[in-house]
Amino acid sequence: MSTSRYLIAFLTLSSVATMASAGDLCNVPQSEWQPEKALKTELQAQGWKVRQVKVENGCYEAYAINDSGKRMEALFNPKTLKMVSGEDED
Repeated sequence: MSTSRYLIAFLTLSSVATMASAGDLCNVPQSEWQPEKALKTELQAQGWKVRQVKVENGCYEAYAINDSGKRMEALFNPKTLKMVSGEDED
């Protein structure tokens, strides 16, 4: 197998593993979800400037600038609104 095929296989498997882990972290029936507005309100109370919230693999995914001024992309459990994964975009 050529190097590029190994790279493609690795990237594909990495993507699948990431999607599965996010789904596992946010495995909550939709009837138990809090509204997106509740997450935005909570983040704003913590000093975050929320640019966008969307649903990604069963989690809320927020794009925001945190209270330290760093651009963030973070996943939140839709029931508890706790961050389950996050990283700064800088």
